[in-house]
Amino acid sequence: VTMAATRNVMRAVRVFEFGGPEVLKLQSDVLIPDPKENQVLIKVHACGVNPVETYIRSGSYARKPALPYTPGSDVAGVIESVGEHVTAFKKGDRVFTISAISGGYADYAVAAANRIFPLSDKLDFKQGAAIGIPYFTAYRALFQKGRAKAGESVLVHGASGGVGIATCQIARACGLKVLGTAGTEEGMNVVLRNGAHQAFNHREANYTDKIKEYTGMKGVDIIIEMLSNINLATDLQLLSYAGRVMVVGCRGPIEINPRDAMSKESSIIGVSLFLATEEEMHECATAVLEGIEAGWLKPIVGSEYPLAEVAKAHEDIIHSSGARGKMVLL
Repeated sequence: VTMAATRNVMRAVRVFEFGGPEVLKLQSDVLIPDPKENQVLIKVHACGVNPVETYIRSGSYARKPALPYTPGSDVAGVIESVGEHVTAFKKGDRVFTISAISGGYADYAVAAANRIFPLSDKLDFKQGAAIGIPYFTAYRALFQKGRAKAGESVLVHGASGGVGIATCQIARACGLKVLGTAGTEEGMNVVLRNGAHQAFNHREANYTDKIKEYTGMKGVDIIIEMLSNINLATDLQLLSYAGRVMVVGCRGPIEINPRDAMSKESSIIGVSLFLATEEEMHECATAVLEGIEAGWLKPIVGSEYPLAEVAKAHEDIIHSSGARGKMVLL
């Protein structure tokens, strides 16, 4: 009887109130969710940690989930069971998802069948957990919103994290001239190994002058910006004529001079994967799966944490000295 009673519970991180990393509570008696129709239940092997999850947890984000909730959307693992009408997947399939409905910081997670994808044998589960939001966001920023074309130049501002590395790999594979910034020597090497033609250290006082010099004063066509509350004003000065800044990440307000946009007829464009249509998500997925197949899409896993150290992961993703790859929970 006891066995049967314990078999349907799992460990999961629960948030009962919005606040700092300390509101993340690991519980071991959470009911394993049942997949409804068109859903699957995944035994989670790894879950990606994204900066947006820290904003949601703090209560400062536009989207607030109903409390209590389990964070996490980028899960990789093995299908445990499938709900009604699911024909494309079966128990035992290796998959990754971009949207775990029940939350990915858990031993099991439910996801919609149209938001899970087969995980190639070329990639392990940690890499699978590093695909979802980073690669879909990178593709959306570059092509769906940024209208990037082969031959254009792109500056990835904050290129050594999950989205940054994804952007470098995709941009390079699609024929763009790729510049990336990172905050450490190690980060710059990661950026260069993953598609950037040139890397710059954004902790150096004069690094923007070096970028201007490198582009021959012409400027860059597209900037993929991970920290717009620090860099947006400078970004406008680094753009070419009709250049565009894609705002992917932001942690607060900033003052800019609109004249810097007028003088080059440049654009500031916000990017939010959550606003993508079904067609756009499908387009992202197709590009990502093709990249995995072709071999140029190779997620780089950075820091790894056990589920019990989730609070430290949330602390580190915001305050660490420099990203190098995608943070994952195991």
